[in-house]
Amino acid sequence: MGKTGKTGKTGGGTDAVEAAAASIRDRLGNRKPRIAIVLGSGLGFLTEHIEDPVTIQYGEIPGFPKTTVIGHGAELVAGRLAGKEVLAQSGRFHLYEGHDAATTALPVRVFATLGIHTLILTNAAGGIRRTFSSGTVMLIADHINLTFRNPLFGPVLPGEERFPDMSDPYDKALRALAREVSRTKRIALDEGVYIQLLGPSYETPAEIRMADRLGADAVGMSTAVEVIAARARGLRCLGFSVVTNLASGISPTKLNHAEVMETANRVRHELAGLVEGVIERL
Repeated sequence: MGKTGKTGKTGGGTDAVEAAAASIRDRLGNRKPRIAIVLGSGLGFLTEHIEDPVTIQYGEIPGFPKTTVIGHGAELVAGRLAGKEVLAQSGRFHLYEGHDAATTALPVRVFATLGIHTLILTNAAGGIRRTFSSGTVMLIADHINLTFRNPLFGPVLPGEERFPDMSDPYDKALRALAREVSRTKRIALDEGVYIQLLGPSYETPAEIRMADRLGADAVGMSTAVEVIAARARGLRCLGFSVVTNLASGISPTKLNHAEVMETANRVRHELAGLVEGVIERL
């Protein structure tokens, strides 16, 4: 598990961020990626597209805990993707694994310390909007953080805003670029609001009706907390949700993680095309 930094924030304090960043910087050598990609459940395949890769296992990075979820790797992969130097995170730290919000946001803060300026996040999500089907790719226009956790709670870390503006959490220009890529490559792309809940249990039909009335189009257990930390550090964010199943009360079948993995694998080419197309144009 992560160590307590001098701010007193378990796992995500200043000491933890600096130690992890120094360790990664040593492994990167002359590489200076400015784009980071966070890969959700079953979406780690994108690392296979990275050329001349340098792989860093989480066990080699101070403060990085192990991942415990099937479909999440435990490594950072640096290299070239679509002609640009990138750093990909294969495997998240989730709140439902017992981590606090600061630990969940630790990689994002490390990315910012390393000089990353653009963060592309992907996740597997349940579809709430009735027009969605299994395999829909949704561009995240906005989010609702219903975890009741915030990575900015506590003392302000160096380089972060106390009260970051969240009126545009997912960069408008990047979203326009993603839509342009989808049209050019003829990849279907919807757009909507993502809601993060704590998990790990899937939602009840009543909870999905609540999320629907709150304005959510897709639901998952990651991303929003990471974006809050990223915006506090001034990173531009772009997010994609892969709708791997219809949400409870909408789906005619029981929900299970195996379906999440199968669907993520089925749409891998579409998502890779979108992510690589955006990176190529940055």
